[in-house]
Amino acid sequence: MLYSVQEDRHQIRARHTESTVTVYQAYSPRIGLPAARDGRFPELWKRDRMTWIKPSFLWMMYRCGWAAKEGQEVVLAVEITREGFEWALDHACLSHYERGLHEDRDSWKRDLRRSPARVQWDPERDLHLQALPYRSLQLGLAGEAAGRYADEWTVSITDVTDLAHEIHGHVRAGELERARELLPQERVYPLGEGRLSHLHR
Repeated sequence: MLYSVQEDRHQIRARHTESTVTVYQAYSPRIGLPAARDGRFPELWKRDRMTWIKPSFLWMMYRCGWAAKEGQEVVLAVEITREGFEWALDHACLSHYERGLHEDRDSWKRDLRRSPARVQWDPERDLHLQALPYRSLQLGLAGEAAGRYADEWTVSITDVTDLAHEIHGHVRAGELERARELLPQERVYPLGEGRLSHLHR
């Protein structure tokens, strides 16, 4: 699918239903395997640390190296409520200062300290994990947001490591169409006009 860079630069694309949205994370087996088995994060998962969720499967593959990086060998598809996802967006602060969006650097720092969530917009990736000309959302959750994510928003947790390996195998074999067919279908996530205005210029 082709995107208009100007119009779509900061749109969120995700696999979603009427009530849920799927995000991705990668963990070591000691966290990822029990999380997928039990449908909830184990005690080893620390609520006092920021956790980053990614609606883009291919950006997750870029981050974890197709589940080959140490400590990121298990890729999880975490289905969460749209209500929770949108709460996090509404309460998020951009992770870096941007002139014209924030009043000044000090006010941005204050907002960042108070916010239970933060947002980064990083280049989306293709099947070769090369940067594309539009952005992908990374949503960091801390404090109240991390607790809600683990205890209230999570609907299901699925281990998709085998899918990651299968897609990567087709990419390495040059079978890009087959690899593309296996990708999770990510569509533009519907948000009201201006809902993300505090998170980008």
